Amino acid sequence: MSKLKVDIIAENLLAIHPLLYKSISKPLKNKSSITPGGMFVMGILKRNGMLSMSDIGNCLSMPKPHVTVIVDRLIEEEYVERQHDPKDRRIVNISLTAKGLADFEEVKEDLVINLKSKLVMLSDEQQEALSLASQQMKEILISILSIEKNKEY
Repeated sequence: MSKLKVDIIAENLLAIHPLLYKSISKPLKNKSSITPGGMFVMGILKRNGMLSMSDIGNCLSMPKPHVTVIVDRLIEEEYVERQHDPKDRRIVNISLTAKGLADFEEVKEDLVINLKSKLVMLSDEQQEALSLASQQMKEILISILSIEKNKEY
């Protein structure tokens, strides 16, 4: 692949995050005290159950101090709680509370409804193109992460 093509892809990928933030995450600010980072942490906990701070950081590729700030705020809001590992009391895990799960699901549903309301304004051709492009992008990004993970070992 030519250097120019790689440069264009890199620029496009860097432009996507702020655009997604404006269309998806920004409306979250008006509906909930949960930050986008908090939603990421809560989503990982929903998928994986109880995790240590290090495991959360690894899942999200975030440094542990950043995870700690997010988790502390979620604890203040009673969305998550610390629990000692029953096998090793030195290990502290984080888990969603019932309130956290309920609020996470509510906010996620609000975000989906908001996003769908924007997507239906697109033409059928635009919807088809976005459907295909987003699926391909997801698969390629998963592939990139897989390659990076294999390089770590």
